[in-house]
Amino acid sequence: MDIASFRALLAPSGQAVLSEASAADLSEDGLLGTATRLRERHDPALVAAALTQVRLRERARAKFGADAGRMYFTQAGLEQATRASVAAHRARRFAARLDGARVLELGCGIGADLLARGRAGLAGEGVELDPLTAEVARANVAVFGLDAPVRVGDATKVSLDGAALDEFDALFADPGRRTARGRVFDPRSYEPPLDAVLDMAAKVPAACVKVAPGIPHEAVPDSAEAEWISVHGDVKEAALWLGGLAGDVERRATLLSSDIDPEVSTLTPQGLDDPDVRAWGRYLYEPDGAVIRAHLVGEVAQLVDGGLADSHIAYITSDRLRPTPFATAYEVEDVMPFSVKRLRAELRRRGIGVLTVKKRGSAVDVDRLRRDLGFGGRKAGRGAQELTLVVTRVGRDPVALLTRPVPGR
Repeated sequence: MDIASFRALLAPSGQAVLSEASAADLSEDGLLGTATRLRERHDPALVAAALTQVRLRERARAKFGADAGRMYFTQAGLEQATRASVAAHRARRFAARLDGARVLELGCGIGADLLARGRAGLAGEGVELDPLTAEVARANVAVFGLDAPVRVGDATKVSLDGAALDEFDALFADPGRRTARGRVFDPRSYEPPLDAVLDMAAKVPAACVKVAPGIPHEAVPDSAEAEWISVHGDVKEAALWLGGLAGDVERRATLLSSDIDPEVSTLTPQGLDDPDVRAWGRYLYEPDGAVIRAHLVGEVAQLVDGGLADSHIAYITSDRLRPTPFATAYEVEDVMPFSVKRLRAELRRRGIGVLTVKKRGSAVDVDRLRRDLGFGGRKAGRGAQELTLVVTRVGRDPVALLTRPVPGR
């Protein structure tokens, strides 16, 4: 899709084609027929743009819910966009600490964060290098009736203009972390590089920089607060809060229970010593990924009166069952040395029909292990027994735990 086709899609005739495409059969079997019928009456390029938008909107529901049906996307823009729940969480912090601030966003993409801050009452402006993506961001801002201009430009050149930065109270930056070869993990390879973005952020009173969840802790500036965010147990991203947006802790894990009206749980460092190392207890706690990324496993161990079976592996064990949003609890039924033959016999003896395999600190291939245990593609019968197999190690010794999730934990 090019800019001309996208602009044509925004015109009344294009909106009519988009509406028609939205009501048509776009399943794998029906797509070709739908496209053929639409092209008989409309410009092929316009039809292609409309079909692309309808399919992207359907994929976008996971990130944007009902709003996806009104928004516009590019494929790359959708993949890189902040999901709505996370953007709203971040916008609330901007609004709470910088009431009425004007925010300059560098690398605004399709405008997900612009929309969230606009809805939170913050004025702002976006800069986007790719002209088509900038056009899409403008359309999204217009759809929701927000005033947030988007201009095409190189974030580094725009932001280095001191006069331009003086017009804003805060900066939000989302440097690119994907190339044609895939995801970028080294902050020096972000586009722009993280160091360059931090130099820009230092020119304004407050800033937030979106980074990859795997950012090394040593890459986080001493003056920043790093926040790792998960949604329903899945780590989505991290952010560096700077200046007037930084809190009084160096790092935190934030858990959103869902995408719609989520409960927000936050864990911060408590100045604890490393957790005790102890033998397996009655319960196994698997910390949320954001907790692990934020190096706060010890804080969760304290919450559940637990310790670690291995000092290098983030599995907590305890004899107490204590509810916490920061970890999933499993009741341990058996612990045995890892042996495929022995496990297969034990699972058969127990009549297990549904097996979930989790691992940490182990090199086993989960799919292959399932096949070796007799669960590769096998369908369980009604009422089949379920079990969660946890494969890990203690020191150099591989172990297998037969567990069951604790309901509601």
